Amino acid sequence: MLHTVHALVLRTVRHTDSTVVLKAYTDAFGLRGYLVRLPKGSRRAGRVALLQPLQRLELVVDERADRDLHQVRELRLHRPYLRVPGDPLRTALLLFLQELLARTLREEAGDPGLWSFLQEALHLLDTAEEVRDLPVRFLLGYATALGFAPAPPDGAEPYFDLVEGRFTNDLPLHAQAITPPLTALFAAWLPGPLDAPAPQAMRPGQRRELLDLLLRYVRLHVPGAPELRSPDVLHQALG
Repeated sequence: MLHTVHALVLRTVRHTDSTVVLKAYTDAFGLRGYLVRLPKGSRRAGRVALLQPLQRLELVVDERADRDLHQVRELRLHRPYLRVPGDPLRTALLLFLQELLARTLREEAGDPGLWSFLQEALHLLDTAEEVRDLPVRFLLGYATALGFAPAPPDGAEPYFDLVEGRFTNDLPLHAQAITPPLTALFAAWLPGPLDAPAPQAMRPGQRRELLDLLLRYVRLHVPGAPELRSPDVLHQALG
């Protein structure tokens, strides 16, 4: 049955000389695998360009319940990026988000809340004047969208338990925790919209440390999520 869907490109894998497998996250069906034909001649480069990381596409797809790979009948760009191309920081952040989503998304059904969150994040990445705080804000919002939002503190608890997702007065025995002085900084970020700036000035290295701890938090709550390779590049871009 033919459906028109909006999709984010997570990754592509060569299938044959004339086809690729597209792993995409869609508004209607969640995570999907699609078979995409690559035309011959000069049109091939244009089709490949449409399949770059986190491109926002509109697809006409033939969805069949008895198949793992569905056919793409039509493919077109839905919303081009304007400021990401040519901007090293935005490009590094886009590739970080692409790897994060490709390795941690498990949703195999449409999720309007998660879809809207991802669209807002990519819009801000492409349009906001300042994007250095977006990675931390994204990870907090992503955890919320996936159902394991960090619980705000009740007071001035000195630790945040990464396994339980809550602040505590005692260091957990498993030691998977945010500890002072970073705990107070982390608490200040909760809650907050995607476009909110950092709640306070951070010393050198604190943004990197907070980002790494939030990545660990996501991995602890997404079964089988591997360690990412892109954060090192992102840290270098963030400075």
